[in-house]
Amino acid sequence: MLRLIGQRLIALIPLLFIVSILTFSFTSIMPGDPVDLVLGDDASEEQIQLVRERMGLNVPIVQRYFIWLGKAVQGDFGNSFFYSVKVMDNIKERLPVTISLAAVSAAIALFVGLGAGIAAALRPRSWIDRWATLGATLGQAVPNFWLGLILAAAFAVELRWFPATGFTSLTESPWEWLRSITLPALALGLSSSAAIARQSRSAMVGVLQQDYIRAARAQGLSASRVIFKHALKNALIPVVTVFSFLVTVLLGGALIVEQVFAINGLGSLAINAVWRQDIPVIQGIVLVSVVIVVGIQLLTDIAYGYLNPKARPV
Repeated sequence: MLRLIGQRLIALIPLLFIVSILTFSFTSIMPGDPVDLVLGDDASEEQIQLVRERMGLNVPIVQRYFIWLGKAVQGDFGNSFFYSVKVMDNIKERLPVTISLAAVSAAIALFVGLGAGIAAALRPRSWIDRWATLGATLGQAVPNFWLGLILAAAFAVELRWFPATGFTSLTESPWEWLRSITLPALALGLSSSAAIARQSRSAMVGVLQQDYIRAARAQGLSASRVIFKHALKNALIPVVTVFSFLVTVLLGGALIVEQVFAINGLGSLAINAVWRQDIPVIQGIVLVSVVIVVGIQLLTDIAYGYLNPKARPV
C-alpha cells in the first residue's frame, strides 16, 4: 500500500506543474491591465510604474512565472489587488466553510445513495426498487440550487426550523453550525445521492448473482453477514469511482449553493475575484482547488487498493 501511495504522489508532480503553468498563463492573458483596475484611469505615469514594480509586472512573463511558482510552492500566492491582504490568509478563512459543506453533503449522498441502492438491489422489481429508481431519476433531474431554494422556502421561511441564510462555525456553536449547514448540505447531498443509488443498485444486483454469494448462503451464513461482509465490499469498487467524482462535483456545486444561502465560503470569494479581475486571488483559489481534487483522487486510489488487491503494484 505504501508503494501505491508513493507511485501516485510521484505521478502528481508533473500534473501539478502543468496545472500551475495553465493557471498562470490563462490569468496573465486576461483582458485589461491589472494596474488600471487598481489605480483607475486618472493615475499618473509615475504611479503606474510604481504599482507595476510592486506587482512584479515589470519583468518578463517567464521570469515572473518562476518567481510566482517559487512562492506558490511555499503557500504564498501574494496579496490581493484590492484588499491588501495575503491571498492564502483569505483562502484559509473561507476554505473551512466550503470544506465542511462539501463533507456533510458527501456524507448525506453516501448514506442515502448506498441505503437506497442496497434496499433496491435486495428486492428487485418490488415497490422499494421502483420508488428508489424514481427518486434517483428525480434527484438527477433537479438542479441543486433549485432544490436549495425549495428547501429554504419550506423549512426556513415557512416553518422557521432552520436559518435561511448565513453560516455559524463549528467551534463557535456546534448546534447552530448543524442548523446553518443542514439545508445547503441537503440540497447538495440529495441531488448527488441519485448517482450513488443507481450505481450501488446495479453493482449489488450483479454481485448477489455470483457463485460465491450462493455458496455463502448455502453454508447457512446470516443474510446481514452475506450482504455486508461478502457482497458489499466487491460492490463498492464501482461506487468508489462515482463517489470520488461526485465529491469534486460537490466542491463545485458548493460554490453555487453558497450564493443561495448567503454563505461566505470560497464561492463568494471566487465570484468577487473574477468580477474584479483580482488575479492573485483567482490563481490561489484555482491551485488550492486542484490540490484538493488531487488529494481526493489519491484517497480514491488508496480505497481501490484496499477493496481490490489486484490494483496494488506488485
